[in-house]
Amino acid sequence: MKRTVLAIGVVVLMAVGSMGFVAGVAVGQQRNTRVYELRTYTTLPGRLLALHKRFAEHTLTLFAKHGMRNELYFTPTDTTKAKTTLIYLLSHESEEAANRSWKAFSADPAWIAVRDASEADGKILEKAPERVFMTLAPFSPAK
Repeated sequence: MKRTVLAIGVVVLMAVGSMGFVAGVAVGQQRNTRVYELRTYTTLPGRLLALHKRFAEHTLTLFAKHGMRNELYFTPTDTTKAKTTLIYLLSHESEEAANRSWKAFSADPAWIAVRDASEADGKILEKAPERVFMTLAPFSPAK
């Protein structure tokens, strides 16, 4: 009798584990529900280094302060775009959280002081940043 109960238990565990495997879900694995924000900044000619300095010395820390997760920062390999372009990826709990974070960041006196100081020699950005929100595809290895 004990062997029968044990055998049934093993079969049930194997079936549940197989269903999880077929569904692509491992035991204890959580689904990544973060929202990713891809931003592209285009600077005025000769101002990219000022933008890099502002990000390296202040902006990343201020983003984190306001709940934005710094993920990746890129420089284009195209030599023309590389002179004026910064592309980066942030992540947030949701689009609503992103919008709240950006609102708080924009109003932060520390950010305003950093922005104004970095633009003492002139504006940095040529135009408003391009912004795209994304979620991971179901087959993304990052999940």
